[in-house]
Amino acid sequence: MMMNTTLAQLRDLKLLGMLAAVDEQMTQAALHGMSFEERLALIVEREVHLRHDKRRTRLLKEARLRYPQAAIEDIDTRAGRGLDRKAVMGLVLSDWIDCGHSVLISGPTGAGKSWLACALAQYACRGGRSALYQRVPRLGEELRIRHGNGTFGKWLIQLAKTDVLLLDDWGMAGLDAQTRADLLEIIDDRVGHRATIITSQLPIEHWHAWIGDATIADAILDRLMQQNHRFTLSGESLRSKASKAIRKELQTDPS
Repeated sequence: MMMNTTLAQLRDLKLLGMLAAVDEQMTQAALHGMSFEERLALIVEREVHLRHDKRRTRLLKEARLRYPQAAIEDIDTRAGRGLDRKAVMGLVLSDWIDCGHSVLISGPTGAGKSWLACALAQYACRGGRSALYQRVPRLGEELRIRHGNGTFGKWLIQLAKTDVLLLDDWGMAGLDAQTRADLLEIIDDRVGHRATIITSQLPIEHWHAWIGDATIADAILDRLMQQNHRFTLSGESLRSKASKAIRKELQTDPS
């Protein structure tokens, strides 16, 4: 009866990891030879792991990554892609997030820029860090909506607290004056405090001209370039390869 009450209390307190661990320990005779401290440690550890798993799941959902399944472990570093696994892992295992570094990924369409960026952001979420994916061509419209409904200031504060901001497809569409100014505010809040990942088909040396306003361009690039890691991808489009493989499979499939 006492144990039933304890289990009910754990359930009421939403300590579901501890509840599962206690339930398991009651049915595993091998654990009865362990000390109280050892069994308690296992019970608490189960609760910690469960909460971490829930937090990781929540962070990945809130990140809204374009490729949520992208993982550092699956990075394609075959010759011709311009991607060195040692360089990627050196970044991943460094303190780039805590130090607010920028990761600049450029290359032609289909080279895997967005996938690599999402893999970096996904790894951050797995480590308990927050991330957010934003496509730059759509950012201007979202900013206009937020200015219109009065939520821009609050959103800017939330964005400044996000550990990793992923700005995808940088340089694909022109910027208006308001978006340029807002982009500077977003980048300025992150320098030295929060990490920023940028992907672009546009070579980095052309970013200044794309931003448009020389003063704002100087300010944005000065902040992005203070501490940055660059990856320039190359090779045949991975999307084209996938399409060719599918067509070939359909041609050879007798069904």
